[in-house]
Amino acid sequence: MSGMTEQWLDLRSDTVTRPGAAMREAMQAAPVGDDVYGDDPSVNRLQDYAAELFGYEAALFAPSGTQSNLICLLVHCGRGDEYLVGQEAHTYRYEAGGAAVLGSIQPQPILNQSEGSIALADIAAQIKPDDFHFARTKLLALENTIGGRVLGADYLAQATALAHSRGLATHLDGARICNAAVKQGVSLRAAVAGFDSVSVCLSKGLGAPVGSLLCGSNPFIAQAKRWRKMLGGGMRQAGGLAAAGLYALEHNVARLADDHANAAFLAQALGRISGLSVSTPQTNILYVDMPAAACAGLNAALKAEGIRVSMGPHLRLVTHLDASRADLQRLVDVFAHYFKTSQA
Repeated sequence: MSGMTEQWLDLRSDTVTRPGAAMREAMQAAPVGDDVYGDDPSVNRLQDYAAELFGYEAALFAPSGTQSNLICLLVHCGRGDEYLVGQEAHTYRYEAGGAAVLGSIQPQPILNQSEGSIALADIAAQIKPDDFHFARTKLLALENTIGGRVLGADYLAQATALAHSRGLATHLDGARICNAAVKQGVSLRAAVAGFDSVSVCLSKGLGAPVGSLLCGSNPFIAQAKRWRKMLGGGMRQAGGLAAAGLYALEHNVARLADDHANAAFLAQALGRISGLSVSTPQTNILYVDMPAAACAGLNAALKAEGIRVSMGPHLRLVTHLDASRADLQRLVDVFAHYFKTSQA
C-alpha cells in the first residue's frame, strides 16, 4: 500500500475524513477577505449560521477544537481559578494541559461514571468554598459525546442547573455534539441547552478539513476574539475553510446516522468472532478488547489489506463518511481470518 494512501481504510478517528467533491467546489467558490479585520464574508456567514443553528448570540471560527476549548476556558476563568471536569474529558486528558500552562487555570478532575456523566453529588462536593486557601471554582466543563457515549438530556439539565445555582458558568466540549443530537433525535439547540458556551468540531464526522466553532453571548465572543488572537488563531483569507464548515453543517449532520448504523454493524460482526469482546456503540465509536499477544500480528494483517487502526488490546474503532459498509466488511474479514488461523 506504500504510495497508495488514497486507498487506505482508516478507522483511527473520524478526524481522517476528507472533503468530498461538493465540499471542494464550495471551498473553491467561496468569497474571501481578511478575517482578522472581520472582512471575510464566508467566515462571517459560517459564524452567523452556527450561532443561529445552536441558539447563541454569536460564534467564532477557530483553527482547532483544542484551541476553541482553551479559548472558552480562558474567557470563563482567570489565573488561580479552577474548572470542574471529568477525568476522561478531552479538555483535561488530551489537550496538553493548556489551561494550566497558558492560563494558570487549575483543573479539578472528577471521576466519570460508566455512562460518561459526572455524578451530581461529586460536582457539588468539588465546588470550593469562598476561602483564600482554595482556587476559585468558576466553571463546569462537560463533554458530549464522551468516548462515543451520549449524555442524557435530563442529566445535562440537572448538571447545568446545579452549576448555575452555585454561581458557576458552564461549557460544553461538543466536538461530537452533532452525533449526540442525531442519536437522540433532538435539535442542535436542544442538545446544547443550559451551556453558556459550546465548542463544535467541524473536522470530525462532519467531514470538513479544518476548524471548530465556539458559540456564546456577544460579550463572551468579544473576549474570545482577543484570546484567539493571542493564541495565534487569527486567520486571514480563511473563507475557503469556512465554506467547508458551512457545507458540513448544512449537508452532513443528518448523515451521521449512517456512521452510527455502520458502527452497530461492525460491533455485531466483530462480536461473532471468538476471542474478541466488543462494546455496544451508541454513536460512531466502538471498542474491541483482545489478547495483547494478538495485536502485532493482527495489525500487520490489517496493514497488508490497506487498513489503519490505532492497534492495542483495547482497540478503538471510529466510523465516518469515508468508511462504507463494504469497507467495514473488509475489516471484519481480516479479523475473522486472523483469529481463525491463529487459533487453529
